[in-house]
Amino acid sequence: MIILQSSLLNQFPEIIFGFSTKIGLNRKPPYFFNVSMSVGDNEETVHENRTKFFNGLGLTAGCMAYQKQIHGDEINYAAVPGYQGESDALITDQKEIALAISSADCPAIFLYDRKKKLIAAVHSGWRSTHKKILMKTLLKMRNDFFSNPCDLAVYIGPSISQKNYEVGSEIASLFDKKYLLKNESKYLLDVAGINYDMLLQFGVPERMIQRSHLCTYEMTNLLHSYRRDGQTSGRSFGVMAIRNNK
Repeated sequence: MIILQSSLLNQFPEIIFGFSTKIGLNRKPPYFFNVSMSVGDNEETVHENRTKFFNGLGLTAGCMAYQKQIHGDEINYAAVPGYQGESDALITDQKEIALAISSADCPAIFLYDRKKKLIAAVHSGWRSTHKKILMKTLLKMRNDFFSNPCDLAVYIGPSISQKNYEVGSEIASLFDKKYLLKNESKYLLDVAGINYDMLLQFGVPERMIQRSHLCTYEMTNLLHSYRRDGQTSGRSFGVMAIRNNK
């Protein structure tokens, strides 16, 4: 099994973090090592995959807090593990509740306030990016938990790169031209770049932001990609938790 790590988040021994890949348990096409129950994969297989992944991080699948991602701007607080409802961002200050984001192209963004011991996990495809879900999560962390952007460490996980993310003019018109490249009658959109700039605008120090440059579309043998594989694409989990050191 291959689990991707963040060199930035690894600096904090109290943080547990990992991003799953297609590789694990010798799983075969079309879904490979998939952790989603909503793509048509066998449920027992998915349960086994989740258990293997979480155990690889020193957690159990029972620690997982998950949501039905709806490409919106809803944010939920996870007080206990389990299903958190329909949303695209989760926040918790509880120990060993593992916030899980499902991804197969969309940026998955993980935030840690090292002073308040607060974490958040955000799923931000183009729709949620247009609705500024990341900025709204940052504001909720500040307003509800008194989080200071100077205390944040942020990891933007693997996602589809701009050169591979073609959109039509209707979607392109929703975003600043600085994030667009013309491609004949279409446009190439930098979704991760928009979110990166939101972090800077909010005051997160540049040195405390790590942006993965692994492209889900290009990393055929490593990462799931809905844009590349369509309905047969599996999903990865990005997971973050605060370790219980008691």
